[in-house]
Amino acid sequence: MSQILSRRDLNFLLYEWLEVESLTSVPRYADHSRETFDAALDTCEKIATDLFATHNKKSDQHEPHFDGETVHIIPEVKTALDAFCAAGLMAAGQDYEFGGMQLPLVVEKAGFAYFMGANIGTAGYAFLTIGNANLLLAHGTLAQIDAFVRPEMDGRFFGTMCLSEPQAGSSLSDIATRAEYEGESPLGEQYRLRGNKMWISGGEHELAGNIVHLVLAKIPGPDGKLTPGTKGISLFIVPKYLVNEDGSRGEHNDVVLAGLNHKMGYRGTTNCLLNFGEGTKYRPRGRAGAIGYLVGEPGQGLARMFHMMNEARIGVGLGAAALGYTGYLHALDYARSRPQGRLAGPGGKDPASPQVKLVEHADIRRMLLAQKSYAEGALALNLYCAKLVDEQRAAEADGDRAAHERLTLLLDILTPIAKSWPSQWCLEGNSLAIQVHGGYGYTREYNVEQFYRDNRLNPIHEGAHAIHGLDLLGRKVTMKDGAACSLLIDRMQASIARASATNDGKLVNYARSLNEAVIRLAHVTRVLRATADPALTLANASVYLEAFGHVVMAWTWLEQARVAQRALDAGAVPDDAFYRGKLAAAAYFFRWELPRVSAQFDLLASLDRTTLDMQDAWF
Repeated sequence: MSQILSRRDLNFLLYEWLEVESLTSVPRYADHSRETFDAALDTCEKIATDLFATHNKKSDQHEPHFDGETVHIIPEVKTALDAFCAAGLMAAGQDYEFGGMQLPLVVEKAGFAYFMGANIGTAGYAFLTIGNANLLLAHGTLAQIDAFVRPEMDGRFFGTMCLSEPQAGSSLSDIATRAEYEGESPLGEQYRLRGNKMWISGGEHELAGNIVHLVLAKIPGPDGKLTPGTKGISLFIVPKYLVNEDGSRGEHNDVVLAGLNHKMGYRGTTNCLLNFGEGTKYRPRGRAGAIGYLVGEPGQGLARMFHMMNEARIGVGLGAAALGYTGYLHALDYARSRPQGRLAGPGGKDPASPQVKLVEHADIRRMLLAQKSYAEGALALNLYCAKLVDEQRAAEADGDRAAHERLTLLLDILTPIAKSWPSQWCLEGNSLAIQVHGGYGYTREYNVEQFYRDNRLNPIHEGAHAIHGLDLLGRKVTMKDGAACSLLIDRMQASIARASATNDGKLVNYARSLNEAVIRLAHVTRVLRATADPALTLANASVYLEAFGHVVMAWTWLEQARVAQRALDAGAVPDDAFYRGKLAAAAYFFRWELPRVSAQFDLLASLDRTTLDMQDAWF
C-alpha cells in the first residue's frame, strides 16, 4: 500500500461519491472513460513514487543555495520535473491544441495530489507553472499565449506569480513596483518595471530555459504618482529572458535574484527576493528597467491575478490535504509495526507478557481516527471543488448561464474554506502523526517531522487564516444578498434529506446534528450581518471561518458515510473493512469534531468584543 495516498480512497471519492464517469457525457471529456482516468492516475502515482518521493528528504536537507551568480539545486529535482513534463502532465487538463489530454480537473487534481504528498517542494515548480499558464490562457493575447503558454505546457518555460513586496506583505494596495509605458510591441503594450518582489516561489533556478513572471505593478498617472489602493494595480508578463520573434531565447531581462529566503518547510522550492529594473547587471535593449507586457486592461491587474490566486488557494488546500494524508499513512504504518506497552486491564501489566502493537492502544486509535477524518475529509472537499469547476465548464459550453452562475457562487464561497480548513486541520493531523511516533516523531530520521514543517507554511501561503476569514464573512456570505451562502446551505440540506431518508439510525442522527449546525450557522451569519459596526462584525472572523469550515466538513463526511453505508447494504463484502473505516471516521467527526462549533457559535452570536477592545499598551 502506498504511503503517499490511498488509491482505494481516491477510487471511492472519484467513482462512488463524485461519480466522475458521468463527466464523459460532456463533449470536452467525451474521449475519456474510467480506463483513461485510471491510466492517468497510475502514471501520476508511479512518477510521484519513483522520482518525487525518493528525493523529498534529500531536497529538504540540501536546500537550494545561491553562490552570488547561480542557484544550485540537487539534480534529482530536474530529473523528476523532466519526467513530469515528458509524461504530458504539465498540459494534462489543457485542450488538445496545447498538447493536453483534456482531463477533467477533478481527475487531474486527484493525480496531482500524489506529487504534493510525495514531494511538495519539487511539485511547487510545476503547479505554479500550470497556474501561470491557466491565467494567460484566460486573459492573455494570442501572441502572449504562443510566446509563453505553449513553452510552459511543453515544460520548456516555468512560471511564477509575483505579488508581495517587502514593505507590503499581504497588503497589496501598498505595493510600490512601478510600470512605465514604453510603446507597442508584438506581445502587446510594453512597459519598464522597477521595484522589488518578496516571497516568490520558484523565482530563480536553472530547471527550464526561461521563467515567466506574472507581476503586479502600478502604472503612474500623468503627475508621475502611483494611485493609492488596489485600483491602480495592473498585471504584466515579465520573462527572465526576453523571447525573440521566432520564439528563441533572447537577452536577459532586468530581473535579478537579490537573495533566497530560508523557510522551515518547502525547502526544495526556491523562495526569492527579486529586483526588477535594478539596471546594474542587465540592461535589455540598452536601457535599465525590466521589460514587461501588459495582460488585459490597465488597472485590472488584481482581478486578473485572482484567476491564479484562487487556483493557487485551492491548490494550497489540496497540498495541505496530501501532506496530512501521507503523514497519516506513515503514522498508521508505524503504529501497526511498533510494539510498545501492554493494554490496561487484568493481566495487562504483566511484564512477562508480550508487548502489543501501538495500534492496539485506544489513544493511538483516537489520534489515527482524527488524522483519517481530517485527511480524507479535506481531500474529499478539494476534489468536490474541482468537480464544480468541471460542471462550470460544462454549463458554459451548453450556454446555461444560470447554472454557470450558481456554480461560480458555490466555488466562491467554498474557496476560503477549501484553502484554510485543510491548512489548519491537516497540520494538526501532522502534529498527531508525530505524537503517534513518540520520541522518534520529531527526529529527522523519520518523515513525519518534515511533513509537519512543510504543512506549517500552508496556513500562511496564499493568504493567512485571518485574510480568508475576512473574505468569507466580509464578502463571500454577503455578495449578491447572500446568494452563495444560500446555495451552499441548499446543497447541505439536500444531503441531510438524503441521509434522513435512509432510515439508518446513525445516518439519521448525523443528519440531525448537521441540520442543527446549519441552522445555527445561518442564524449567526444573520446576527453578524445585522451589526452596524463593521469592526465588531469582523473582529472574530477567524472563528467564523473555523466554525463554517467544520460544518462544511461534517457535510462531506455525511455524504461519504451515506455512500459507504449504501455499499455495505448492497453486500460489498470484499471491501467491508474499507467502508467500515469510512463510517468510523464519520462517527469520529460527528461525535468529536462537530460539537466544537457550538461554543464558537455562542461566542460569535454574543458579538464578543474581547479582542477588539484589547489595547496595545495592555500587552
